[in-house]
Amino acid sequence: MERVRAWRPEVPGVSEVLHAHFTEHAYPAHVHEQWTLLLVDSGGVDYTLGGRRRQAVTRRLTVLPPYVSHDGRAASPGGFDKRVLYVDGRWLPERLTGAAVRAPSIADRELVGAVSALHRSLDDALEAADRLALVAERITLHLDERAAPTPTRDRGLAREIRCRLDDDEPSLEELARELGTHPSHLVRVFRREYGLPPHRYLVGRRLDRARRLLLDGMPIAEVAVATGFHDQPHLTRHFRALLGTTPGRFRMAA
Repeated sequence: MERVRAWRPEVPGVSEVLHAHFTEHAYPAHVHEQWTLLLVDSGGVDYTLGGRRRQAVTRRLTVLPPYVSHDGRAASPGGFDKRVLYVDGRWLPERLTGAAVRAPSIADRELVGAVSALHRSLDDALEAADRLALVAERITLHLDERAAPTPTRDRGLAREIRCRLDDDEPSLEELARELGTHPSHLVRVFRREYGLPPHRYLVGRRLDRARRLLLDGMPIAEVAVATGFHDQPHLTRHFRALLGTTPGRFRMAA
């Protein structure tokens, strides 16, 4: 049986906390605008990041960078239990993205223990912020050790596409005209940089916003309209595909 609990703690830089048990649900490819700090408490998670198949397991911290596509599914029939923190760039800088894509799994018993302690302290904003600072520092040290020079290539167009999509969600044709390129080239550039096409990116961003609004208590029908879905069933279909639960159940479990 799938179980999901999510909430927004009063901790600067933490946008959401998610505790979940999944057995059959599989995440489609998606991105987040924050860093994802994942602890697996039982079972394992098979996922693809940066075009490579990987596995998140117990006693390790999995660090997924923002704006890089990943998916996820249970590695065994028993499913998995996980705890997730979504942390923004004030704690982990963008320069660590390449190292995290190359090696997202960190085998550090003390770090895993520190992240577990952080989860237990989320009701105390001051204590949690102190713990998060130490966790971020230790993650940064690990990823800095793994950093290596990467071939220089122009990522400006892909980032400009992303910024425009974040601003006002233009159509593919409008965006191609504005940027002086063909829609097919636009899609290829974006997919190469972020691992999924622009429309899938947009759906993921809308669902991120929907989750925050649901946790703030906004009615589901209003959330659907506010986040660009046609109606509540349209939101529910995409929400279930990503999270394995409905918006109503997600909010009730928060």
